[in-house]
Amino acid sequence: MNAFLVFILLAFMAAVAAAVLRLRSLFAAVMLFGMFSFLSATLFVVLDAVDVAFTEAAVGAGIATVLMLATLTLTSPHETPHLHPLRHAAIVIATGLALLYGTADMPRYGDPAAPPHTHVAPRYIEKSQAETGAPNMVTAVLASYRGYDTLGEVAVIFTAGIGVMALLGGRGFLSRPRSRRRRNQEANHGTP
Repeated sequence: MNAFLVFILLAFMAAVAAAVLRLRSLFAAVMLFGMFSFLSATLFVVLDAVDVAFTEAAVGAGIATVLMLATLTLTSPHETPHLHPLRHAAIVIATGLALLYGTADMPRYGDPAAPPHTHVAPRYIEKSQAETGAPNMVTAVLASYRGYDTLGEVAVIFTAGIGVMALLGGRGFLSRPRSRRRRNQEANHGTP
């Protein structure tokens, strides 16, 4: 049953990705990206990675969607026609090949002889509660063993959010720019 759900979710994700490729409305593409993130979060829940699912739902579907919608208020809601899709496709394919090359020497998924399963996981299972005092092993890993890493991730996300707000804040964060007609009327009549 679990494999069937994974297959269905992956099929929906592929369908949403194909729909995004065909759209010219950027608003619809942003909405479908949010849907893709929710499907991805659901897939992580089915695969028993609830902590990753929370992150994907909060960052992928939540913050990223809001930031893209805020960006759309400052730009055109439709794709510009002068882009060269072949150049962009070549960049995506090159990035995909680099990622495949970079992951080629990783151990197979679920391999019991992989280093995380033979060295790291047994220590966390046997000693995490005694060493950290946390009753939950995931909490012990995130808050104690990887505490500085988690603090660094929070700092990076906070800094990125402040940077985006500073960039968008120059023209009025989440506010639509005045129309050209309104600016001309104000210039002719001298009203602010």
